Amino acid sequence: MPALASPLGRTPRVVVTRHLLPEVETRLTELFDAELNPGDAPLSREALAAAMQRCDVLVPTVTDRIDAALVEAAGADLKLIASFGTGTDHIDLAAAAARGIIVTNTPGVFTDDTADIAMEMIIGLPRRVREGIAMVRRGAWTGWTPTALLGVKLAGKVLGIVGMGRIGQAVAHRARAFGFEIAYHNRKPLPAAVERMLGARYVAELDALVAEADVLTLHCPATPETRHLLDARRIALMKPGACVGNTARGALIEEEALIAALEERRLSGAGLDVYRDAPCVDQRLIDHANVMTLPHIGSATREGRAESGHRVIANIRAWSDGHRPPYQVLSAISAVVSTGA
Repeated sequence: MPALASPLGRTPRVVVTRHLLPEVETRLTELFDAELNPGDAPLSREALAAAMQRCDVLVPTVTDRIDAALVEAAGADLKLIASFGTGTDHIDLAAAAARGIIVTNTPGVFTDDTADIAMEMIIGLPRRVREGIAMVRRGAWTGWTPTALLGVKLAGKVLGIVGMGRIGQAVAHRARAFGFEIAYHNRKPLPAAVERMLGARYVAELDALVAEADVLTLHCPATPETRHLLDARRIALMKPGACVGNTARGALIEEEALIAALEERRLSGAGLDVYRDAPCVDQRLIDHANVMTLPHIGSATREGRAESGHRVIANIRAWSDGHRPPYQVLSAISAVVSTGA
């Protein structure tokens, strides 16, 4: 199939920073002058800077930290950063806007996938599933007893959802079927009709939600305002024996404070798919009996990763044809102040 005609007067040069699904890479090479990553390791900063010097379109992922210095040093031909995935906190949007570089993402693709992983934590932590699996695997299980591995019943417990965007709402929809009482905090309340549909009530003050939740789950973006949103002070407000799950961004939790609360048994458990220093995970979290440590797999379904790749292609094609990309990111200011996306 011939490559697309372009307002550039040539085939767009596209650099893809990570190995994507074969069908996505095949389509990229059919349509564009695409340079793929033959391995699956992230590009070094130097390699990323060099790529941004020689391409018209960069296709990064969340592992690529594209700060202002990299944007400012980019080649004059770089006009589109077509990010693979929903989040854009790894890109300096203001710097890109100042250079006239369009940024796109692939929103909504991973909503159900991430909500499913969040529910694994929400169900598994109160029922001590990780502890049970570890017991069987190390050969320590001696059979059923009336008092072994007692967890807590889910029905009637308060699930506190922080961030009621697409993923938060998908979690609420699932949790309702398990009998949770659903409370949420967001930048602003949802429409009353949506609250009724989800069986959710709005809590205006985050401290109040944290204090009443039996299970707290985080679904907001990483911004300067949300860094350490769950810090030592707020963790101290949580009920004794409560647990917390995070499938959003590692920066939302003050990790040392979380570890202290777990070691002191003020919290009964935590479920983490993201970390402060990923891919490095604090050994104290790994060793804790009721901490679920997942390798950032909230979006890891074949269907989701394929659809995200095809949305990247749709963004590049629209831009290449001289049109506004369908998933162009909002202005940097809008992106920063929104905490419910």
